[in-house]
Order: sequence, then structure tokens, then C-alpha cells
Amino acid sequence: MKKVEVVGISSEYENLRVLEDISLYAVENELVSILGPSGCGKSTLFNIISGLIKPDRGKVFIDGREHTGKPGRVSYMQQKDLLFPWRTIIDNVCIPLVIRGESIEKARDRADKYFDVFGLDGFQKKYPFQLSGGMRQRAALLRTYMFKSDIMLLDEPFGGLDAITKRKMQKWLLQVIGKLNSTILFITHDIDEAIFLSDRIYLFTERPASVSRIFCVDIERPRGSKTFTSERFNRLKEGILEYL
Repeated sequence: MKKVEVVGISSEYENLRVLEDISLYAVENELVSILGPSGCGKSTLFNIISGLIKPDRGKVFIDGREHTGKPGRVSYMQQKDLLFPWRTIIDNVCIPLVIRGESIEKARDRADKYFDVFGLDGFQKKYPFQLSGGMRQRAALLRTYMFKSDIMLLDEPFGGLDAITKRKMQKWLLQVIGKLNSTILFITHDIDEAIFLSDRIYLFTERPASVSRIFCVDIERPRGSKTFTSERFNRLKEGILEYL
């Protein structure tokens, strides 16, 4: 069963072609990365999948049903954490639940159950300025999960972190997603990140973006530090570099 599928998506903006006949899919509990150069239209595709904008051509399917141009079905996390500085971490995380009409007390109770899973236990009453960059991204990811848990679109969530923190967050994400039962579409322009995290990788061309290659990541799990220096990892990396 394909959890998310886009078929023949094309999009233009002010006579500029952004996406050209994009088709891709992700099955349940799969992490699929979209790897491509900056400015090629990856975020535009996420805006289309999330229903924020409509494509000029093509369709979006979720659980086998068409959802083109229909917002609110998937959760969407952008690169910046976008946490409100005047709200505590737990109240930031609760925002999607409160918007849907839950009382703040009930929303806090629901969200609190996940703080340990996301490595945030003990930080419920802290404010964003009191957390490191990596911790803020965890909070933002938890807020995303609270909006819709089964499908998450993550747009370069670790792109603004330093190299050491970024690597730690990549390892952490692999540990967490096994507990979440979520299907994840992940945008990146980092080849190592795409290989390390993904089940499959869609390689995009320069704008107007089209799918140039699809790579299946046949690296066993669990993955760790040694994965980055393994023969399979570097063989796959060489294959991707040939087409960039």
C-alpha cells in the first residue's frame, strides 16, 4: 500500500517552470529522501503534497485517495524550528492540538507522553532560548508529529545545525522513527544524510526539477557511525555523485 504518491506533478510560477512531471511514492513506515541542488523545487513539491498550493498538472494521493490541493492531511516541518519564544516547550508542542479544539490541559497531557521518546523529558517548562539548536529541532519535530503522526514532510530539518550536532540528530532520528510508525518524506541536499537515513532516494535535476534516478538504500539496520565508512555506503555515494 502506497501511503503517499504523487503522479505527474508539474508546476510553474510566473512563467518559470519549477517541477516537470514528478512522480514518486512512499509506503507505510518508509523514509524516502528527495536529494537535489538548492533551488530546484523540492520545497515546492512539499507545498503541493501538503495541499498549500495546487500543481498545474498531476495529482497527489494519500492512502489511495486523491488529496490534491487539500490541506491538513499531512504534517510539515520546515528547516527553522519556528517555536514561539514566549511559550514553554510543552505549550509550543501542543499548538496543533489546541488549534483542533482541545483544551490546553488535555493537550499537555497528550503531548507529555512523547517527551521521553523525543529526548525532551524534563524540558517541558523550559523556553526555546534555554534549549540548544538540536533540542529545539526535537521540539519542532514533536510538534510536527502531534499535528499528524502517520505522514511527516521534513524539509531540511537539520540543515541549520553544525556538523557534529547534525550527525547526532541523524542518529537520533533513526532511533526515534522506529517507535513512531510514521511515513517520512525528507528533503536534503546532503548526500551522506540521504544515504544514512533513507530506504529510497529520489535524485532531482536542476530546475525545472525532474526525477533523474531512484536509488534503493540496501544498507542493513540499525545504522551507526561505521555506516558512513562502509563499502556499501561509499559505493552508493559514488553512484549518486555520478549523476549530480
